[in-house]
Amino acid sequence: MTRMLIVGPPGSGKGTQAARISERLGIVAISTGDIFRANVKAETPLGVEAKQYMDAGDYVPDSVTNRMVRSRLQEPDVQDGFLLDGYPRTIAQVEELDDILASTDQQLDAVLQLTADDDELVSRLLGRAAEDGRTDDTEEVIRHRLNLYHEKTEVVVAKYAERGIVAKVDGIGPVDDVTERIMAVLKDAQ
Repeated sequence: MTRMLIVGPPGSGKGTQAARISERLGIVAISTGDIFRANVKAETPLGVEAKQYMDAGDYVPDSVTNRMVRSRLQEPDVQDGFLLDGYPRTIAQVEELDDILASTDQQLDAVLQLTADDDELVSRLLGRAAEDGRTDDTEEVIRHRLNLYHEKTEVVVAKYAERGIVAKVDGIGPVDDVTERIMAVLKDAQ
């Protein structure tokens, strides 16, 4: 069983790599961002609440996110493992995830950190915004999200590094190359 996280700054390729890792390892990839965007599109109460934070480039509050993740990790398809993308992003969420997993005598096996240069990420995300018409990807919002990542999420990575379960991988380069670097790091970690 593999229970892991993928973390990295916005635009580092987490979603793309999560799907590839999920397929290769036969585990479910769970993206909080995808769940939020689906709720926004469907205009659910959660989506309406989440949209105001997402449009400003802010994190959706822990209370909303924690409830969603706790519920998702109780579903049957995660019994053989999971890959969380986009959670936890704060120390409070780390504690909540620890509590969720402890309630079923589980713990994380690995935290995969994708790394990338901020200017490269801004360029990537502006390109994606133009292609996809995403309203949450203006340069101002992107830089704000990167600052939030550096301010809050890097503390999360440091917390997991203390546990000795963080594997860093350069997220820049062709998608296939990044995937192969990830799989090599995961193989070495076992």
